[in-house]
Amino acid sequence: MDNENISKKMNKNASVSSGTYGLGLIGAMVFYLQHATSFGDGVIGFLKALIWPAMLVYGLLEHLKM
Repeated sequence: MDNENISKKMNKNASVSSGTYGLGLIGAMVFYLQHATSFGDGVIGFLKALIWPAMLVYGLLEHLKM
């Protein structure tokens, strides 16, 4: 395979994962901001929405006790 084909394949995969992350980001933002009762809670909710995948993996590993 030449570099052009590898680059196209990598870009295709990146767009799918980026879209999934983007939808998750929007969903997490809506969830956290709906439950915010103050501006500070809204800011914390926004920051949590940015790192939701890390929180998900941490919770899963904590549940599995690994």
